[in-house]
Amino acid sequence: MASAPRSVAPGTLASETAWRLARHRTLFVNFFRRELFSRYLGSVSGFAWAFLHPLALLAVYHFIFTTVFRAGAMNGKSFLLFVAVALWPWLAAQEALQRGTVSIGGYAGLIRKVAFPHELVVYASVAATLVLQFAGYLVVLVVLALFGEPVRFEGLLLAIPLWLVLAVGVTGLALALAALQVFIRDIEHILLPVLMILMYLTPILYPLSLVPESMKAWVAANPFGYLVERLRDALLEGRLAIAWGDAVAVVVAVALFAGGRWVFLRLSPHFEDFV
Repeated sequence: MASAPRSVAPGTLASETAWRLARHRTLFVNFFRRELFSRYLGSVSGFAWAFLHPLALLAVYHFIFTTVFRAGAMNGKSFLLFVAVALWPWLAAQEALQRGTVSIGGYAGLIRKVAFPHELVVYASVAATLVLQFAGYLVVLVVLALFGEPVRFEGLLLAIPLWLVLAVGVTGLALALAALQVFIRDIEHILLPVLMILMYLTPILYPLSLVPESMKAWVAANPFGYLVERLRDALLEGRLAIAWGDAVAVVVAVALFAGGRWVFLRLSPHFEDFV
């Protein structure tokens, strides 16, 4: 007679689940520390790149648009403040996507030898980038305020949730790109020019009001463009009221994350054969 299948005690199952969650949390923390200290804080060049690269770009854009093209105030604010509030989050998202895309290759040896959720590598890479860049963002806002720029720091009550929405969406895109990069090695080379084009199609260096009416709807449909406008509302105008578009932004970010994670989980079982 065949024996009945053995049931698992609920307490045992709960304990095993808790152990796995604790193990995954520990792995994430270790990966996060490695990303943060080995790529950024572990060397002078890494630390300088994280902070000086956005500052250098901001200085270049300020010189070109205010000295060469003689651009005046934007929406009643100085060009420097107007651009800084939007440019830094864009560069943070861009770097997070680039690092997340190539993150699996950096752990190829571990992936071949140890069974663990590969997505933790992408989470750690994106999180380390965004955390450090957000710290730099706060420093820049403080410096701008010290130089007399009218930064509305109460706007951080809305700006911080907006960064979290940005993080969710970027993580989803990074998951999909990281999985595809394992099989299509040209993804990382295509990504940078695509992001460069998208930056100029996003109202970062110009206000949405300057976009021709025939194109305004397309530019306004850019999810990142919406986050940029909301960051300016919060930090330049101090407008903290929740808008219906915020709910749409959350839905889009969650959809990007869910779709990216689905792609990643479908492809990750085959990573060992290609990394």
